Amino acid sequence: MELTTADLLTYIQECPSPYHTVAASAKRLLSAGFMELALDQAWNLKRGGRYFVPVYGSTLLAFTVGKADGPLRMAAAHTDFPCFRLKPQPGVATEGYGKLNVEKYGGLILRSWLDRPLSLAGKVVIKGKDAFHPETRLVDIGRPMLTIPSLAIHMDREVNDNGALNPQKDMQPIIALFGKEEVSGDFFVEWLANELSVRAADILSYELSTYPVESGCTLGLSGEMISSPRLDNLTSAKACLDGILAADAPDGLRLVALFDNEEVGSNTKQGAGSAVLMQVLERIYDSFAKERCQLLQDIAAGFLLSVDVAHALHPNYVDKNDPAVKPVMGGGLALKQAASQSYAGDAEAVAIVRGLCEENGIAWQQFVNRSDSRGGSTLGSIASALVPVRTMDIGVPILAMHSARETMGASDQQSLTQLLTVFLQ
Repeated sequence: MELTTADLLTYIQECPSPYHTVAASAKRLLSAGFMELALDQAWNLKRGGRYFVPVYGSTLLAFTVGKADGPLRMAAAHTDFPCFRLKPQPGVATEGYGKLNVEKYGGLILRSWLDRPLSLAGKVVIKGKDAFHPETRLVDIGRPMLTIPSLAIHMDREVNDNGALNPQKDMQPIIALFGKEEVSGDFFVEWLANELSVRAADILSYELSTYPVESGCTLGLSGEMISSPRLDNLTSAKACLDGILAADAPDGLRLVALFDNEEVGSNTKQGAGSAVLMQVLERIYDSFAKERCQLLQDIAAGFLLSVDVAHALHPNYVDKNDPAVKPVMGGGLALKQAASQSYAGDAEAVAIVRGLCEENGIAWQQFVNRSDSRGGSTLGSIASALVPVRTMDIGVPILAMHSARETMGASDQQSLTQLLTVFLQ
């Protein structure tokens, strides 16, 4: 378990943005002998081959092609996480302070981001040889750089009673002290240009996100818990990646998809609500001169695991969980069910995943929302509506979901990885 935990924390540290998640995952796949493909180029696939294709830098699909026909099994997770993203022209000079103008990405717990050392990561696009060929650079500042300070309790005596926060007024991070110095509104872009050794005028655009600088760690009397940023959903991305890396040329097609933009609805060109999964499947089948009807038959007989975190029982808020179904950290992966289909699944899907767990000694439990609580949703229902394959939502139960820092049971990652490995064999 120590090895699983250490590897997960290393992976999370390597992935401060969706773009870095794809880059870190691609590096591991290349080291294992996977071949990189591109959507805008022709594919020459071979039986027994192992491949991956990045999609617009923040989504990645990896797959193995068996030497013989067999079942279609897929797993999906997401690369993005709730954070603050810089707006265009972000530098704001106010009363001697340098601030950044940011907006929410996803459903953050705003207060959890206060008073933390934060950094920036993402991509910057600069002038290239012509307008249609700009140069994209991955950027991770990697050091404490900004903070969003709380207002002192002496100036807000009601903070512990209501404490509502306005994203535009209260959540703009401080990045510099200027005193009485005259400062241009472009001070951040000028600083960024210096960091990249380019001219400020050459920076055309960027997608930069805040992230907590402190790395993950273990907690508890025996180190049985993990505290870390971005557990939602890098726990799942890591398990999917480990599963496909362990897939030793099984018959049929095995595929994992790490989608971007789940936290904002998935309806993007690189999200689970796009046509990209179906297009990749079509290109794979076309490479082996298979008819479309064969693809549709394999989809109908196939299976997809939608992997995302679940809500663990909170010991201080027991009433927030269903009164009968109470998943706990350390109790194994959770099968997520909802009559509304906000979590994908049906009776057969539950039976299949439960059977895999019980046959292989994998700890599992169930999660449902309270009947008077809407709960969240995942990419599973979205993806399976576009690629109509039997799907089951699963994931590790965590506390403080969508906080700047979340908590999980360390042993649950091992259970999740075991299931993905067995499933993709």
